[in-house]
Amino acid sequence: MGLFDKLIKITKEIPTQEVLTAYAEGELISIKNVNDPTFAEEILGRGVAIKPSKGELYAPVDGTVVMLFDTLHAIALTTEMGQEILLHIGIDTVELKGKYFSANVKVGQKVKAGELMIRFENEIIQELGFDLVIPMIVTNKEKFSSFQLEDPHTVKIGEKVMVVSK
Repeated sequence: MGLFDKLIKITKEIPTQEVLTAYAEGELISIKNVNDPTFAEEILGRGVAIKPSKGELYAPVDGTVVMLFDTLHAIALTTEMGQEILLHIGIDTVELKGKYFSANVKVGQKVKAGELMIRFENEIIQELGFDLVIPMIVTNKEKFSSFQLEDPHTVKIGEKVMVVSK
């Protein structure tokens, strides 16, 4: 097999569509309803948000952890198709400096959809006055032709919330 044949084989194996699943249990909402213009106006990318009922964040898709903030309130993944996904737990929770958060993953780790990545004390964080909505955005949205977003409803881990196509 020549180099050209190997390149064609590699190219064919990259998916042209990926399903992103619920990464937290709770209420799926439109990204436009997040109380932060950076997310609501889709400045960073296209996506959805979940108001969590539990303090657990799961991988929405198979991928690799490429960034985990020191404060553990945000994590970024890349997928086989090339999506760059940012998951951000709460609004202004960076101010907590990692208190009430613990990570089950590290940078460079491969994760499977539905794998627990971060735990957080949602009741305590909410009592402190923070909005715990969790936006999930595809930050390199220009590389994709289509985003199919599910309508708002109550979700459980693993349910489809978005389909992204090349």
